[in-house]
Amino acid sequence: MNLPGIASLEDAEANSPVFDISQPRSMVETGLSEPLLTDLLCKHLYDAGSLDTGRLMSRMGLAGPVLEELLGLLRKDSQVEVLGQAAGGGGLRYGLTERGRASARDALARSGYIGPAPYPVERYRELLKAQTVHHGSITAGQMHQAFRGVVFHNGLLDQLGAALNSGRAIMIYGPAGTGKTYISSKLIRLFDENIWVPHAIAINEAIIEIFDPQVHRLAATDSAGLPSLRLDQGSDRRLLRCKRPILITGGELSMDQLDIRYDPIARQYQAPLQLKAGNGLFIIDDLGRQAMPPAQLLNRWIVPMEERKDYLNLGGGRHCELPFDVILVFSTNLNPLQLADEAFLRRIGYKLHFDHLTREEYAQIWRQEVEKLGLPYDPLLLRYVIEGLHQPEKVPLLPCHPRDLLGMALDRQRYLGKSAQLTPDELQWAWQNYFVRLQDTEQGEPS
Repeated sequence: MNLPGIASLEDAEANSPVFDISQPRSMVETGLSEPLLTDLLCKHLYDAGSLDTGRLMSRMGLAGPVLEELLGLLRKDSQVEVLGQAAGGGGLRYGLTERGRASARDALARSGYIGPAPYPVERYRELLKAQTVHHGSITAGQMHQAFRGVVFHNGLLDQLGAALNSGRAIMIYGPAGTGKTYISSKLIRLFDENIWVPHAIAINEAIIEIFDPQVHRLAATDSAGLPSLRLDQGSDRRLLRCKRPILITGGELSMDQLDIRYDPIARQYQAPLQLKAGNGLFIIDDLGRQAMPPAQLLNRWIVPMEERKDYLNLGGGRHCELPFDVILVFSTNLNPLQLADEAFLRRIGYKLHFDHLTREEYAQIWRQEVEKLGLPYDPLLLRYVIEGLHQPEKVPLLPCHPRDLLGMALDRQRYLGKSAQLTPDELQWAWQNYFVRLQDTEQGEPS
């Protein structure tokens, strides 16, 4: 796959596609306007007081020739002056004149962004398409390797693999505690390539921050274990090498987080969540628990799901079209028919039901957990939990129960200073503390 300015390479270690993004060597090659770049340079000098060329290159993510061009323009306009040689051979040191400081204040009044130069939105569209998360197919072997040791109910793993290959949105539903969130969060194991993520993008003169350290994991590190600013020789420093992102949001999700947001105090634009998850996974957990009606949230995705494009609003009647390149996963404890009508559900390619476990599946998870905790496996203790605790109170077998019950029993042992093998009494104690006990006998089983 070859696109303008993007040369396809092969990562020998990860055996996955990566892209060598050429470092711009002139102001024209940045794809940005002269006013945007000169404003940004003035803001950096205003923020720091004075900077040498090396620190300017680091802060703005631009090569020396581009900065020399910009500094020449600003010096010609009497906005920047040379303050002398920097200590330690860092090149010339620059500062703002009074005229330059006035320009910087005007620039900050329009935009509070002070960071690396943004990536132009036209090239970002190409980058999203070139790094698509739908670049290949997932095999049964890859699925079983990625989830080795994870117990699935009734062939659900292979259903999930086929769903991922479809490129369509996925809905997973079922009772709480059946592993929906856990399995969803592990899907990123199947997409372990490195991608390029811009610090920010420019849509005309608006700068929208994309890189989010809470979402993006840096792939390149220097010898000190810190993120490398250089990345590859000749690569565009406005981009960071990251693992494919996975973004999980739940009941706290609001509609404004799905569009470009402007902070009037900081005077900065923030990218919507689906754009931060670009080229990765976007999981909406606890669907139906958000403040907005489920239909409103689901309707937000009709156009992106069908057209693979997202139309974002910048305010003031301005809109921007960007590729919608994410694997979109909805997860809910509710009946999907309570959330949307059948016409909408047909637009979601796969609906996967996570159900209660069989006795054999529960036993597999129990054995894994006791081994993980370094405890001896006692089949009689497991039998007591199933037949003496679950069955009398008609509590379904869920994947979360072995870990939680064993952990609580060990909590009690540590509190009492014990280290002996777990007993039925200790698991009975954990059981009593694990479930909410309702006084109203008409409520039925514990919850």
